[in-house]
Amino acid sequence: MSNTDEQGGGPAVAGSLAHRVPDLGALELLLAVARLGSLGGAARELGITQPAASSRIRSMERQLGVALVDRSPRGSRLTDAGALVTDWARRIVEAAEAFDVGAQALRDRRDSRLRVAASMTIAEYLLPGWLLALRAQRPDTAVSLHAGNSTVVAERLLSDEADLGFVEGLTVPTGLDSVVIAHDRLIVVTAPGHAWGRRRRPVAADELASTPLILREKGSGTRQVLDAALGGLARPLIELSSTTAVKAAAVSGAGPAVLSELAVGEELAMRRLVRVPVDGVALARDLRAVWPTGHRPTGPARDLLSLTRG
Repeated sequence: MSNTDEQGGGPAVAGSLAHRVPDLGALELLLAVARLGSLGGAARELGITQPAASSRIRSMERQLGVALVDRSPRGSRLTDAGALVTDWARRIVEAAEAFDVGAQALRDRRDSRLRVAASMTIAEYLLPGWLLALRAQRPDTAVSLHAGNSTVVAERLLSDEADLGFVEGLTVPTGLDSVVIAHDRLIVVTAPGHAWGRRRRPVAADELASTPLILREKGSGTRQVLDAALGGLARPLIELSSTTAVKAAAVSGAGPAVLSELAVGEELAMRRLVRVPVDGVALARDLRAVWPTGHRPTGPARDLLSLTRG
């Protein structure tokens, strides 16, 4: 049986290239020995001990099957084979340096921007503080924020139009990984002059389901939580696509609205809105950071995620 590769007909070579070619650290050591004429000097330059340097040279010689360095009391001198290997090593190290420069350029490009997509409540009431903190850490990173409902956030992440997303619904959209970053509760609010603004008895689930409400649009996390709590029976008096619009309609006296506690703190404190007690309706929800499955956030997205959890 001939010692040839079955498909190409060339000589058979055992093992992968990584097992046959010395690593970059060994090649850098050999180049330093060639430049300085001293194994001890090369070891000091690379920050390793001389015994470690000697061991690395011997290991490289065994790997290649040739002597590379002649050692004597006067110093270290390359053999003829060592001089040839050094020329090859120089090309490899130069290529590795070019590779490193290119990889750094990719990281710089990634770190120069951050695209965030977030559900309305998070975008309006939580993200501004997080983004200010991120700017203190990364002043050179340009941040863009797209606010939309949870469905839109998922679409932007899956189409590579966003690096990190934030959603408010009960479930994690398909194709995304997530982590809980905060908790929230929906509450029923109305203008003080509305009949519900003066009632003391809590509104039961069936009454809430039968009453026309000012609601966020379908696809929003707020609507998803309310529909789940009422078995899909919520009746819209009017559907609006932003939290601010829902608040404005409620303050005007148009009717009761269901909103995040985060969104109505000022209106409740100023009594432009009042909280309506509700009984038997589960309106708690988790707020989540999301990203495409298998692609954990890196760079600025990782730092923003860390800030939200801090």
